Amino acid sequence: MRSPSNGQTSFVKLLLKRRTIVLGLAIILVIAVLALLAPLIAPYAPNKLSIVNRLKPMDATFWFGTDEFGRDVFSRTIYAGRLSLVVGAAVVCLASVIGVTMGALAGFFRRIDPLMGRIIDAMMSFPDILLAIALVAALGPSLSAVVIALGIVYAPRMARIVRASTLVISELPYVEAARALGVSTPRIMTRHILRNLISPILVQATFIFAHAMLAEAGLSFLGLGVSPEVPTWGTMLASGRQYVGQADWMTLFPGAAIVLAVLSLQLVGDGMRDLLDPRLRKDL
Repeated sequence: MRSPSNGQTSFVKLLLKRRTIVLGLAIILVIAVLALLAPLIAPYAPNKLSIVNRLKPMDATFWFGTDEFGRDVFSRTIYAGRLSLVVGAAVVCLASVIGVTMGALAGFFRRIDPLMGRIIDAMMSFPDILLAIALVAALGPSLSAVVIALGIVYAPRMARIVRASTLVISELPYVEAARALGVSTPRIMTRHILRNLISPILVQATFIFAHAMLAEAGLSFLGLGVSPEVPTWGTMLASGRQYVGQADWMTLFPGAAIVLAVLSLQLVGDGMRDLLDPRLRKDL
């Protein structure tokens, strides 16, 4: 019989064998380190104006060039990563709380499953960005409004995964045995069902993280995100679109940052899904 430590070691080895996971983790780790250490790494303050250096191309002084106000694009790009990571993590937490609660209740209590199912289907019938725009417009443009709106938008994705898994797990023999022994419903939900939902929740969380970062950039691009003076990849793209062809670096680097961040999380999510799903694993 293998000890838990041996099982964890073998899982880590399998994890490191997945090149897509390693590549995705490496990229998002670099982005996170740059964002967290931005005050130490950035050569200039993100909102420092220098009209003399307006629209200056890339050189040894300004690695990514400057924008229309002479602000250093490199400094603003790595500072903007902080907000994107914070928003993505907050949205994942909120969407997971709402989605796991809805999905677990719908899958375990069959009487409320039709009602929960209709609510989930109704929320998913709207395009993500349109529903997010409507919610932000109703709440008012702010960081908290963006997090709440995107958390509500992506909660149904988590709820559907959790509901489907709960429907299967609740019919397994050990759950039926726990019911027959008189184990309380909260204990069954926490110890027997939710503990076995960790894998699909983690996989779905990585996808929601990526979608949330992309959606936040889209809302900021449309002027529905945080205050304009706060550097975000979306607002940098919005201001740089007026200078495409004249100062391409204003959109090139924030756009590349968005692509790399979203791609890395998608690689991690795809790799974890293939690794944790026995039907997709080729290592067994």
